[in-house]
Amino acid sequence: MSSIDSLQEPIPPGDYDCCESGCEPCVWDVYYADRAAWQKQQAAQKSAETKEDQSTEGD
Repeated sequence: MSSIDSLQEPIPPGDYDCCESGCEPCVWDVYYADRAAWQKQQAAQKSAETKEDQSTEGD
């Protein structure tokens, strides 16, 4: 996975970004969804790097 394809770590909403009006989706819902996608991508990238390291150790 190239760095071009990598998601940037999402930044949490600021103190006053949520209006507490029950918006659907709330800025926090969007943040948590983006964060979950970012964490999933980070785990996949780490797994791929580990597999790559293991395959080069056998050379």
